Amino acid sequence: MSLPKGVQVHGPVEGDHKKVLSNDVLQFLAVLHRTFEPTRKQLLQRRALQQNLFDGGALPDFNPETRAIREDDTWSCAPPAPGLQDRRVEITGPVDRKMVINALNSGSATYMADFEDSNAPSWLNNLDGQVNLYDAIRRQIGFKDAKSGKEYKLNEKTAVLLVRARGWHLEERHITVDGQPMSGSLFDFGVFFYNNAAEQVKRGLGPYFYLPKMEHYLEARLWNDVFCTAQDYIGMKRGTIRGTVLIETITGVFNMDEILYELREHSSGLNCGRWDYIFSFIKKMRNNPTFVMPDRSNITMTVPFMDAYVRLLIKTCHRRKVAAIGGMAAQIPIKDDPKANDAAMEKVKADKLREVKAGHDGTWVAHPALVKIALDIFNEYMPGPNQYHIRREDVHVTALDLLNTNVPGKITEAGIRSNLSALLVYVGNWVGGLGCVPVNYMMEDAATAEIARVQIWHWVKHGASTDSGTKITADYIDKILNEEAKKVKGVPEGQLETARKYMSAQAHSPQLSDFLTSDLMSHLADEAAPTRPAIAKGRL
Repeated sequence: MSLPKGVQVHGPVEGDHKKVLSNDVLQFLAVLHRTFEPTRKQLLQRRALQQNLFDGGALPDFNPETRAIREDDTWSCAPPAPGLQDRRVEITGPVDRKMVINALNSGSATYMADFEDSNAPSWLNNLDGQVNLYDAIRRQIGFKDAKSGKEYKLNEKTAVLLVRARGWHLEERHITVDGQPMSGSLFDFGVFFYNNAAEQVKRGLGPYFYLPKMEHYLEARLWNDVFCTAQDYIGMKRGTIRGTVLIETITGVFNMDEILYELREHSSGLNCGRWDYIFSFIKKMRNNPTFVMPDRSNITMTVPFMDAYVRLLIKTCHRRKVAAIGGMAAQIPIKDDPKANDAAMEKVKADKLREVKAGHDGTWVAHPALVKIALDIFNEYMPGPNQYHIRREDVHVTALDLLNTNVPGKITEAGIRSNLSALLVYVGNWVGGLGCVPVNYMMEDAATAEIARVQIWHWVKHGASTDSGTKITADYIDKILNEEAKKVKGVPEGQLETARKYMSAQAHSPQLSDFLTSDLMSHLADEAAPTRPAIAKGRL
């Protein structure tokens, strides 16, 4: 490849990968990096400084300096972009070729193609995903299952595509600019935008994104600056890009008005990223024993701090005339047990009924079989394209409401085993290149696995005990971890041992690390891509 000055590619670029990582794309990536990398690093440092305050006993709160923005009723965000007026059911999932086709064909309103929590970001997974989306937008995508011989192609009508880039904390080590690794966020966004934005507009839609794991409105300002620069670079009208922000951090919920304000000409709403939200709450409050919570199965959407979070999000979005999207239903069909499947699907129905009645404008599912269930409920209770008119002026949520962890339930050995078993399977698969794994008929991704990880650490840190009186120590975790590892099937021995050692080290560590994905990147091989089609020479 002929590389722009200062740019280096530390991985193979062969076959169809060349069309998504051209010299022009690399030049665009270099512009993004040189323009925004200093600000990204400053904001990550700001996160660390904020965590120091929390570790010292401070609590999250609304920022008095931005009170005027929160209290000002005169501003609102841009009207919905083409294809985003009605988002009643959104399906999410990784960017492997078969998933892209099935998700676009699922009957959902939109499909969030995920380079983040459900994607193990190996070099091949990332480039394959970009090729798959490039082909899907141009309706050139096809897939033939090597085992069954079944062929997959796009239906005439497909879901509207949204793309989730990685969070600000992750890097793409395979691209360096002036000797520095690129931001994973800017890589995912930049490659997709440069290759596809104009084509999407030509087809009547636009470049739409999901923006994850933001902790402060200044991080939204950075995204808005990226959007403006990208549109100017290719001569596209500002406001064409739209971004939906996942409110999935405890600090982010105190910044919702401000985040929408920063992105207002590019905003298409907020999403309840509820699993990451629980993870963030425990992580941020890690030194505070007041926030030790019971088994993760007890932390439902009806407990006080989660209910307050949802009500405030809906009120905030509708006040600013944008979508409030509900949370993920992580259940998957139980094909060999009709009774258990019926019970699981009833939970999905109850969850989606709660969301639509609360005022949500749409919801998430992780499996195509759940689309119709969610769609039927939203069709019945939301006859219009959205519920922006439901202002929720009855809602008055305080900082104490958002911190009220009065969660009924106990810490049980069964809950500890469930956490560790899920982590062993998830981490063992992740280091092998799979970022989304079914465990006990639930779809585990990085967000759900993170809850399990930080709970284990939190319980050990604060010397919690089980309901039977057993003190939870690192040695006790090791004992259960070793027992559960012997039960795991289908994970290669070396990958399973990596997962076991990782979780043991986490339990013994005096400090909680920020993200398991960051911790484990050194164990993820560049060529790890277990779902890619079997193609000659192993390249698309």
